[in-house]
Amino acid sequence: MKLNGLLVFIPVAIALHWHGANSIVVFATSALALVPLAGLTEDATDALASYVGPTWGGLLSASLGNAPEIIIGFFALRQGLVGVVKSSLAGSIVGNLLLALGISMFAGGLKHGTQSFNRQVAGMNGGLLLLAAAGLAIPAVFHHSSAAAARGISLEISVVLFAVYLASLVYTLATSRPALGKEAVKAQIETGPAPAGGEAGWSRNKAIAILTVVTVGLAVMSEVLTDAIEPASQRLGLTPIFAGVFLLALVGNVAQIFNAVSFARSNKMDLSLGVTVGSSIQVALVVAPVLVFCSDLMGHPMDLRFSRFELVAVGLSVLITRQLILDGQSNWLEGLMLVALYLMLGVGFFSLPAGAVGSL
Repeated sequence: MKLNGLLVFIPVAIALHWHGANSIVVFATSALALVPLAGLTEDATDALASYVGPTWGGLLSASLGNAPEIIIGFFALRQGLVGVVKSSLAGSIVGNLLLALGISMFAGGLKHGTQSFNRQVAGMNGGLLLLAAAGLAIPAVFHHSSAAAARGISLEISVVLFAVYLASLVYTLATSRPALGKEAVKAQIETGPAPAGGEAGWSRNKAIAILTVVTVGLAVMSEVLTDAIEPASQRLGLTPIFAGVFLLALVGNVAQIFNAVSFARSNKMDLSLGVTVGSSIQVALVVAPVLVFCSDLMGHPMDLRFSRFELVAVGLSVLITRQLILDGQSNWLEGLMLVALYLMLGVGFFSLPAGAVGSL
């Protein structure tokens, strides 16, 4: 993978962390180190999945493909950064739908003009996006009626969201029609060339060994990153919500952005949508519920009560993305629209005073 050269930042970040270096430098180097680790997780998972058949391979890819986001969120919760974790979840959805998909549409459209993709899959993904947005909005709405009930409502909604994800997996695996996320990409590339940056020809033992080592690396670098994010944000004059939505959320998704753009440039927009839109769905239906379930173990219970600004960002991202993909076609102008909305949201979040973030 082209990004593997960034692995050199692992020892650099660890050394800087141990010596108490500037928190901005520690955050930057650890973020750069996490990028290739996230990419290697996908490569090792795909290689391992090829040995267990399409059905279990798809399930394996879907299950382990979200490991970087979950591990980073896990260590952030250990630090008590509940608000930052929730912001990173919202930011991952927004970043995948607007930045990653937007750049992909723009790059693919410039090279190929109007590109086509499966309308049926796009329609299903659009529906799942709306469901995910509703699941993230309901706890905030009911918080106004009973603040004490927010945690209970979030747990129950997390169970429902995760159940919907399992149902979508059953549908995908039973019908052999890609529905969402990385298992969609896996299903579609089985009869075609390996994805850009993918590692073809890995043995099963090599894939397991690499996946094990990378998981340990993700854990170590996630702890370094989460230790540095709060002081680094303060030094840069950034609010925690901006750090979560526009910094932490991008760390585990850079490899996906590269793959999505590469697919679009190869005129494989179905794969590009599987990486971007599908990953956003998985964040809402898998990563968020898992972190809610695990948060009690870290002594920092997390709910799904997002701020009004995060809900607006997610809602706008879902609505405009769904509108643009329903016709089964894309072009560079539509990609530019998505990137423009991402930039406008960035301006809005950057301008928010810290005291306004906690309000609903």
